[in-house]
Parts: sequence; C-alpha cells; structure tokens
Amino acid sequence: MILEKPIFLRAALGVVLIAAYCPQFVSAPAYGKEVSMETLLLCGFGNDQPRCEWSVQNDTVMGGRSAGGFQLREDELFFSGLTNTNGGGFSSIRLSLPSIDLSEYTGIRLNVRADGRKYTWSIQTDALWRGRKVSYWTDFTPEESESSLIDIPFTAFLPQFRGFKLSGPPMNTRNITEFALYQYDKTDGPFSLTLTSVEAYKNER
Repeated sequence: MILEKPIFLRAALGVVLIAAYCPQFVSAPAYGKEVSMETLLLCGFGNDQPRCEWSVQNDTVMGGRSAGGFQLREDELFFSGLTNTNGGGFSSIRLSLPSIDLSEYTGIRLNVRADGRKYTWSIQTDALWRGRKVSYWTDFTPEESESSLIDIPFTAFLPQFRGFKLSGPPMNTRNITEFALYQYDKTDGPFSLTLTSVEAYKNER
C-alpha cells in the first residue's frame, strides 16, 4: 500500500492509525522472521510481509503545534513533518504490539536515512510508574542523507515518564509491547526520516 500524501494529526485526541507491514507478533521466535543467525526482523515494509498498524501522535495531545505523519512507500516508511517548540515540540509514530520476548537479543537495529537531526527510539514494556506506563528512551543521530544501520543496545535505554527521567525499573525485554520513533530534539523546523527496517540483533559470540 502506498499513501501519496503524508497523514498529519488532525483528531482531537491526536491519534491516527494506518496499516503498515510487519509481523503479527505473539512471541519473537514464533512470529519474527529470521534474517540470519544473529538478527531477527521485527518490522519491514515489503509486500511479502504481514500487516500491522502504526499510529501517529503529535504534541497536539497536550496543546502543542507540531505536525507530523508518515507515508508508506515501496519497501519503506517515510516519517516527516514540522516541529514547533512553542508547545510540546514533538512528533511521533508508534507501533503497538502484543507481548514479544527479545531477551535473547542484545538490542534494536534500525535501517534509516535521515536529515542529520537527532531522533529518539522508545520501547514500552509492562513496567508502570504510579500506575502509568513507563517508556524507555534513547537518542540517535543518523548521518545526513546517508543510509545508516543504527545498533542500539537495550542497556542504552533509560526509563522515563512524559519526558521526565526515572531511576527505574530496568527494562523487561521479555515483555515488549510498543515501539515508537520520536522527533523531539527541541528544535523548530522541518524533519524527515526514512525507515527501511527494524530488527533485533545479538552480538556475535
């Protein structure tokens, strides 16, 4: 499926759902696609891969003024928009998952091409803080206009709640329930990032 125009957030609650391509997860070994002995394909965008739903959430959920969305192109997802720091200052896309177990893996590998701005990858598990979902964030900055493989070990992710850093709990990689990609570098202006695949990887032994 190809969308000819970016879909930007318009709903009052700030959420738009669109179908993309990735496995229908129950557990990683059963539903992920083995690419090699050391990687597991978690999300790709080719026609030969099962479908799942990505969503858009921008800072308009908290009164902000940023706009962002994505297009599904041939074999890739194109995330773009305009951040405005007069408000929340962020745009994000999210992929909700039934629980997947990545405890046998070292981290997340992203195949991206971007604009030189800093981005954030987020993971959610079953962890709660005061009864609310904890997210685990880490930042990465791809080389401008070049395809990059970004390896992010799970140890690099830090717990936070709505942008505030927490002291814990540690990430439970046996129960991952959401991935998210943020543009949240506290800078005004246009952004764009092309995502080709998301994999779990393990260090060679």
